Amino acid sequence: MKLGVFAVLFSDQPFEKALDAIVDLGLEAVEIGTGAYPGDAHCKPTELLGDSRKLAAFREALHRRGLAISALSCHGNPLHPDRKIAKAHHDVFVETVALAKKLEVSTVITFSGCPGSDASAKQPSWIITPWPPEFSAALEWQWTERVLPYWKDAAKIAKSAGVRVAIEMHPNFVAYNPETMQRLIAVAPGVIGVNFDPSHLFWQQADPVAAIRALGESIYHVHAKDCRIDRANTALNGVLDAKVYTRELERSWIFRTVGYGHDALVWKDIVSNLRLVGYDHVLSLEHEDSLMSPAEGLKKAVAFLRSAMIAQPKGAAYWA
Repeated sequence: MKLGVFAVLFSDQPFEKALDAIVDLGLEAVEIGTGAYPGDAHCKPTELLGDSRKLAAFREALHRRGLAISALSCHGNPLHPDRKIAKAHHDVFVETVALAKKLEVSTVITFSGCPGSDASAKQPSWIITPWPPEFSAALEWQWTERVLPYWKDAAKIAKSAGVRVAIEMHPNFVAYNPETMQRLIAVAPGVIGVNFDPSHLFWQQADPVAAIRALGESIYHVHAKDCRIDRANTALNGVLDAKVYTRELERSWIFRTVGYGHDALVWKDIVSNLRLVGYDHVLSLEHEDSLMSPAEGLKKAVAFLRSAMIAQPKGAAYWA
């Protein structure tokens, strides 16, 4: 496995300066945002696809520093009931797939999306309970009329480009746990898979190791991000929490740098089980720790994960 970083963390810096900072951290790979929620500070697909010299310079900047692109990321909501938002996020996805083909990057990351509750809705509706009965009906409408048709067509676009789509399981979108993710994978096995982020499972009280074993070879990319559960607040209010992330003392959980939510044994189990199901790509550090600066968080995360990573010798058996 290699250690990398989601470069949106360096969006306030020019592309090559950001790459230098990534190299200085001893990282080997970079995940690059191309628009929608991650923004396109370092990579504008329309420009790169329309100008071969800019594309060559972009590629050379990475090659010169020995950095691989682990994925292109355009996390968005192409199922948004606001058609302008849906179209914008879909268009970014299509361009990102085209750019991935040009750059010979195998994986594009996004969200599954979330429609409204019906054809007249103006905002997304994340449905997580079956009652009152109109919620069950709305959930079935979402999958039948919006989710499955969209992803059948989107998967064809990706497949024709030779690109895999890694969906990040995330609350507020229709695929947020292994069960909902497997329903989406079934649309196009081998094309639609997972960007595995343990932090979103931790706060739902799911076990990332069990999820890894269930998802297996459909894990195409991994985010390394932790989550700390506040036991006192959770005991009082449960894990569903809509308070802003900066109200750390009051929240049931917050995102943390790896090692500050769960200890080394938990992360070693995660890495070991990723290896067992055949994952040998990149652990991409994503920093969203509101208690720690990006510089401090990344340095600590790199040191922590280095000790948890496994370098499998060629030809060696797991149980040797």
